[in-house]
Amino acid sequence: MTAARRCKVLGKWRLIEADQWDRAYLDLVEPAYIRFDVDGRGEMVFGALQAGLECETGVSTIFFDFEGSDEMTPIHGTGTAELAEDGSLEVEISIHHGDEIQLKAHRW
Repeated sequence: MTAARRCKVLGKWRLIEADQWDRAYLDLVEPAYIRFDVDGRGEMVFGALQAGLECETGVSTIFFDFEGSDEMTPIHGTGTAELAEDGSLEVEISIHHGDEIQLKAHRW
């Protein structure tokens, strides 16, 4: 079994909480989510942000770079997603020359 297939974070996660915005903003365009695929790619959608991910996997943690847009402005940055003891996912993203955001997710 490859390292990526052992990763417990792979799959689609529903973003339910953010340190900067309420749930209504997270779901502004569509239900907010982050997805990690076995091929090292993924996607993140919340508010007006949509971005593709390039991921490196561990067993319970994923490190990723992202590139996309927020309100039609190009953005890029880095992030981590770590499985918490309660089974939720804790996500931290850092937008280059922008915000640092903490999110919480449950498996979709």
